[in-house]
Amino acid sequence: MKFNRIKTTLVILIAAALSMASLAAAADKPVDYFALKAGVYSPSTSHNLNTFNAGNRTELDSKTGFAGEVAFGHYFTPMLALELGAGYFESKGSALAQPGELKLKVVPLVATGKVLIPIGIIEPYGLFGIGAYFTEMDVSNNIGAMKDSTEVTYGLHAGVGVNINFQENMFLGVEGKYLWAEPSFGGQHLKLNGFITTAVLGFRY
Repeated sequence: MKFNRIKTTLVILIAAALSMASLAAAADKPVDYFALKAGVYSPSTSHNLNTFNAGNRTELDSKTGFAGEVAFGHYFTPMLALELGAGYFESKGSALAQPGELKLKVVPLVATGKVLIPIGIIEPYGLFGIGAYFTEMDVSNNIGAMKDSTEVTYGLHAGVGVNINFQENMFLGVEGKYLWAEPSFGGQHLKLNGFITTAVLGFRY
Protein backbone atom coordinates (compact mmCIF):
# COMPACT_ATOMS: atom_id res chain seq x y z
CA MET A 1 0.00 0.00 0.00
CA LYS A 2 2.81 2.38 0.94
CA PHE A 3 4.66 1.47 -2.28
CA ASN A 4 1.57 2.37 -4.35
CA ARG A 5 1.38 5.79 -2.70
CA ILE A 6 5.06 6.42 -3.43
CA LYS A 7 4.56 5.36 -7.06
CA THR A 8 1.53 7.62 -7.46
CA THR A 9 3.42 10.55 -5.94
CA LEU A 10 6.34 10.00 -8.32
CA VAL A 11 4.01 9.89 -11.33
CA ILE A 12 2.39 13.16 -10.26
CA LEU A 13 5.77 14.82 -9.73
CA ILE A 14 7.09 13.66 -13.10
CA ALA A 15 3.91 14.86 -14.86
CA ALA A 16 4.17 18.24 -13.12
CA ALA A 17 7.84 18.57 -14.08
CA LEU A 18 7.09 17.74 -17.72
CA SER A 19 4.23 20.26 -17.78
CA MET A 20 6.45 22.99 -16.32
CA ALA A 21 9.20 22.19 -18.83
CA SER A 22 6.70 22.35 -21.69
CA LEU A 23 5.36 25.71 -20.51
CA ALA A 24 8.88 27.06 -20.06
CA ALA A 25 9.79 26.01 -23.60
CA ALA A 26 6.59 27.55 -24.98
CA ALA A 27 7.32 30.79 -23.13
CA ASP A 28 10.45 31.23 -25.24
CA LYS A 29 8.47 31.09 -28.50
CA PRO A 30 6.62 34.06 -30.04
CA VAL A 31 2.94 34.06 -29.06
CA ASP A 32 1.63 36.48 -31.71
CA TYR A 33 1.47 35.93 -35.46
CA PHE A 34 0.47 37.51 -38.75
CA ALA A 35 -0.84 35.36 -41.63
CA LEU A 36 -1.64 35.81 -45.32
CA LYS A 37 -4.16 33.41 -46.86
CA ALA A 38 -5.08 32.92 -50.52
CA GLY A 39 -7.24 30.32 -52.23
CA VAL A 40 -10.76 29.66 -53.48
CA TYR A 41 -14.37 30.01 -52.36
CA SER A 42 -16.63 27.17 -53.53
CA PRO A 43 -20.38 27.83 -53.03
CA SER A 44 -22.40 24.74 -52.14
CA THR A 45 -25.78 26.00 -53.44
CA SER A 46 -27.25 27.79 -56.45
CA HIS A 47 -29.05 31.13 -56.05
CA ASN A 48 -32.74 31.61 -56.78
CA LEU A 49 -33.80 35.25 -57.34
CA ASN A 50 -37.21 36.79 -58.04
CA THR A 51 -35.87 39.54 -60.31
CA PHE A 52 -36.85 41.15 -63.59
CA ASN A 53 -39.47 39.63 -65.94
CA ALA A 54 -42.36 40.68 -63.69
CA GLY A 55 -41.06 38.72 -60.74
CA ASN A 56 -40.24 35.46 -62.53
CA ARG A 57 -37.75 33.26 -60.74
CA THR A 58 -34.16 33.33 -62.01
CA GLU A 59 -31.92 30.41 -61.04
CA LEU A 60 -28.18 31.07 -61.18
CA ASP A 61 -25.58 28.32 -61.00
CA SER A 62 -22.83 29.43 -58.58
CA LYS A 63 -19.17 29.05 -59.55
CA THR A 64 -15.89 28.92 -57.63
CA GLY A 65 -14.12 32.25 -57.10
CA PHE A 66 -11.10 33.82 -55.40
CA ALA A 67 -10.76 34.03 -51.61
CA GLY A 68 -8.14 35.86 -49.54
CA GLU A 69 -7.62 36.93 -45.93
CA VAL A 70 -5.24 38.81 -43.68
CA ALA A 71 -5.22 37.59 -40.06
CA PHE A 72 -3.62 38.39 -36.72
CA GLY A 73 -3.52 35.75 -33.99
CA HIS A 74 -2.42 35.14 -30.40
CA TYR A 75 -1.47 31.88 -28.66
CA PHE A 76 -2.86 31.76 -25.11
CA THR A 77 -1.28 28.31 -24.70
CA PRO A 78 0.53 26.04 -27.20
CA MET A 79 -2.88 24.35 -27.77
CA LEU A 80 -5.25 27.33 -27.79
CA ALA A 81 -5.23 30.43 -30.02
CA LEU A 82 -7.55 33.23 -31.08
CA GLU A 83 -7.42 34.82 -34.54
CA LEU A 84 -8.98 37.99 -35.99
CA GLY A 85 -9.13 38.39 -39.74
CA ALA A 86 -10.43 40.48 -42.63
CA GLY A 87 -10.66 39.33 -46.22
CA TYR A 88 -12.47 39.15 -49.53
CA PHE A 89 -14.13 36.41 -51.56
CA GLU A 90 -16.34 36.33 -54.63
CA SER A 91 -18.53 34.07 -56.72
CA LYS A 92 -19.99 34.33 -60.21
CA GLY A 93 -23.09 32.61 -61.51
CA SER A 94 -24.73 32.03 -64.86
CA ALA A 95 -28.45 31.58 -65.46
CA LEU A 96 -29.53 27.98 -66.04
CA ALA A 97 -32.61 28.74 -68.14
CA GLN A 98 -31.96 32.18 -69.67
CA PRO A 99 -29.09 34.61 -70.41
CA GLY A 100 -27.85 36.33 -67.27
CA GLU A 101 -25.05 36.66 -64.75
CA LEU A 102 -24.71 37.18 -61.03
CA LYS A 103 -21.61 38.27 -59.13
CA LEU A 104 -21.27 38.25 -55.36
CA LYS A 105 -18.51 40.25 -53.68
CA VAL A 106 -18.08 39.63 -49.96
CA VAL A 107 -15.86 41.29 -47.34
CA PRO A 108 -15.78 39.18 -44.15
CA LEU A 109 -14.59 40.26 -40.69
CA VAL A 110 -14.09 37.12 -38.63
CA ALA A 111 -13.07 35.94 -35.16
CA THR A 112 -11.82 32.36 -34.93
CA GLY A 113 -10.86 30.11 -32.04
CA LYS A 114 -8.31 27.35 -32.69
CA VAL A 115 -7.53 24.14 -30.83
CA LEU A 116 -4.05 22.95 -31.85
CA ILE A 117 -2.07 19.72 -31.42
CA PRO A 118 1.69 20.52 -31.64
CA ILE A 119 3.60 17.49 -32.97
CA GLY A 120 7.19 18.60 -33.52
CA ILE A 121 7.21 21.00 -36.44
CA ILE A 122 3.70 19.92 -37.50
CA GLU A 123 0.71 21.71 -35.98
CA PRO A 124 -2.75 20.38 -36.96
CA TYR A 125 -5.77 22.23 -35.62
CA GLY A 126 -9.52 22.54 -35.61
CA LEU A 127 -11.28 25.90 -35.79
CA PHE A 128 -14.66 27.47 -35.11
CA GLY A 129 -15.72 31.10 -35.29
CA ILE A 130 -18.18 33.84 -36.10
CA GLY A 131 -18.12 36.48 -38.81
CA ALA A 132 -19.72 39.67 -40.09
CA TYR A 133 -20.18 39.65 -43.88
CA PHE A 134 -20.56 42.77 -46.04
CA THR A 135 -22.01 41.60 -49.36
CA GLU A 136 -22.54 43.25 -52.74
CA MET A 137 -24.57 41.64 -55.52
CA ASP A 138 -24.62 42.47 -59.25
CA VAL A 139 -27.27 40.82 -61.43
CA SER A 140 -27.77 41.31 -65.15
CA ASN A 141 -29.78 39.57 -67.88
CA ASN A 142 -31.40 40.38 -71.21
CA ILE A 143 -34.03 42.56 -69.49
CA GLY A 144 -31.85 44.80 -67.36
CA ALA A 145 -29.35 45.04 -64.51
CA MET A 146 -29.48 45.38 -60.75
CA LYS A 147 -26.88 46.21 -58.12
CA ASP A 148 -27.49 45.96 -54.39
CA SER A 149 -25.58 45.57 -51.15
CA THR A 150 -26.35 44.53 -47.60
CA GLU A 151 -25.39 46.41 -44.46
CA VAL A 152 -24.06 43.41 -42.54
CA THR A 153 -24.88 39.70 -42.22
CA TYR A 154 -23.67 37.47 -39.39
CA GLY A 155 -22.64 33.85 -39.83
CA LEU A 156 -20.61 30.93 -38.51
CA HIS A 157 -17.65 28.95 -39.82
CA ALA A 158 -15.84 25.75 -38.84
CA GLY A 159 -12.99 23.74 -40.29
CA VAL A 160 -9.52 22.23 -39.96
CA GLY A 161 -5.99 23.10 -40.94
CA VAL A 162 -2.35 22.26 -40.47
CA ASN A 163 0.79 24.40 -40.13
CA ILE A 164 4.39 23.35 -40.71
CA ASN A 165 6.81 25.40 -38.63
CA PHE A 166 9.92 25.67 -40.82
CA GLN A 167 11.41 28.22 -38.44
CA GLU A 168 10.50 29.48 -34.99
CA ASN A 169 9.06 32.65 -36.50
CA MET A 170 7.72 31.36 -39.85
CA PHE A 171 5.20 28.73 -40.93
CA LEU A 172 3.40 27.47 -44.03
CA GLY A 173 0.05 25.73 -43.97
CA VAL A 174 -3.26 24.89 -45.56
CA GLU A 175 -6.71 25.58 -44.16
CA GLY A 176 -10.23 24.55 -45.09
CA LYS A 177 -13.42 25.87 -43.55
CA TYR A 178 -17.15 25.84 -44.24
CA LEU A 179 -19.22 28.98 -43.67
CA TRP A 180 -22.91 29.54 -43.04
CA ALA A 181 -24.38 33.00 -43.79
CA GLU A 182 -27.53 34.27 -45.48
CA PRO A 183 -27.62 37.93 -46.56
CA SER A 184 -30.87 39.52 -47.66
CA PHE A 185 -31.31 41.79 -50.70
CA GLY A 186 -34.68 43.57 -50.75
CA GLY A 187 -36.34 40.69 -48.95
CA GLN A 188 -34.60 38.02 -51.05
CA HIS A 189 -32.22 35.70 -49.24
CA LEU A 190 -29.01 34.31 -50.74
CA LYS A 191 -27.04 31.62 -48.96
CA LEU A 192 -23.30 32.15 -48.92
CA ASN A 193 -22.85 28.60 -47.59
CA GLY A 194 -19.72 27.04 -49.02
CA PHE A 195 -16.10 26.01 -48.59
CA ILE A 196 -13.13 28.37 -48.38
CA THR A 197 -9.80 26.61 -48.97
CA THR A 198 -6.57 28.57 -48.65
CA ALA A 199 -2.81 28.25 -48.48
CA VAL A 200 -1.31 30.07 -45.48
CA LEU A 201 1.95 31.95 -45.01
CA GLY A 202 2.54 33.10 -41.43
CA PHE A 203 5.08 35.00 -39.37
CA ARG A 204 5.34 34.86 -35.57
CA TYR A 205 6.60 37.79 -33.53
